[in-house]
Amino acid sequence: MSTYFDALETRSRDARAAAHLEALNAQLAKYGIDRLETLAGLAELPVLRKSDLVVKQAAEPPFGGLPVSNIAHVFQSPGPIYEPGGISHDWWRMGRFLNAAGIGPGDIVQNCFGYHLTPAGMIFESGARAVGAVVLPAGTGQTELQARAAHDIGVTAYAGTPDYLKLILEKADALGLSLGITRAAVGGGALFPSLRQYYADRGIQCLQCYATADLGNVAYESPAMEGMILDEHVIVEIVTPGTGDPVPEGEVGEVVVTSLNPDYPLIRFATGDLSALLTGESPCGRTNARIKGWMGRADQTTKIKGMFVRPEQVAQLVAKHAEIARARVVATREGEMDMMTVRIETDSGDAAAFEGSVAEVLKLKGKVELVPPGALPRDGLVIEDQRTYD
Repeated sequence: MSTYFDALETRSRDARAAAHLEALNAQLAKYGIDRLETLAGLAELPVLRKSDLVVKQAAEPPFGGLPVSNIAHVFQSPGPIYEPGGISHDWWRMGRFLNAAGIGPGDIVQNCFGYHLTPAGMIFESGARAVGAVVLPAGTGQTELQARAAHDIGVTAYAGTPDYLKLILEKADALGLSLGITRAAVGGGALFPSLRQYYADRGIQCLQCYATADLGNVAYESPAMEGMILDEHVIVEIVTPGTGDPVPEGEVGEVVVTSLNPDYPLIRFATGDLSALLTGESPCGRTNARIKGWMGRADQTTKIKGMFVRPEQVAQLVAKHAEIARARVVATREGEMDMMTVRIETDSGDAAAFEGSVAEVLKLKGKVELVPPGALPRDGLVIEDQRTYD
């Protein structure tokens, strides 16, 4: 099996950018949007959030009037949100990840992602077929049967959430069954270093991907395990939560993805997850950009004094005053009372000048604290909840 899934993984950044721009303009044409001259122009287009998709789909079921084509399945995720699925080669682009995880012809993959309503099971099955592996469509639950099947048919690889493989291994141990699993491709949950080490101690290389039901594979680990490499058929931006404004490279922000899948063109889809772009290239030789992986949720909506404060409101506050570089809402408690402090990066020395806007935009009165430009942490938080309830 070749080290790389295809030649796209090692192309130059200029070649990749040119191909992405061509594919992006083809997607935009389906929405009647004029061609862009550069990829930077993407940042001028509106962000599509899951809440927007729910509203669109309710008004025009099942896909909200989006230009969907060539599909074979309809899935339902919590929300509810309906996602299309196709059966053309590697429709969700998961084969690239499984190849990087060392899975290919001759492998039998025990696919423990769900096949009921949600698309995860089909996403990974499609990827396994793309690399020539055989699939045991195990789904979730019935751990004893899973352990026996893994033993009986000679499963060599696992696909599923990070923690469920451990239950299968422990059940096999309890039953006295030897398993031949040496590789694991996981997603849908946190892969803690201790769990990865547990698998390594048992001779199992465990790598993770970052995928969603709407987008398919977005990024994946290679054996280098230095960040997560972006898939070749998505454009990823990292933006300030609550806005569509890209942050400088290396800063934490919300992951916004444009899918270049012609059957389901999602433009600037906000995932609600936090991450950051890494500099440089992976030591494995793949040349695409990398993200640090999942770093928390971008939807930091917090209730303060009985009122919800949202990242979008913080963004509105910043936009209202040219002299504000950044802002951060901090929720604390004094006794039994909620307190709100709005920390503002500015060269201004007049906190009172911003108090009216804080009350107007955030719908709450709070203390305004001025800090010099660059003083706020670049950790992706625009609302920080420091309250404890012990």
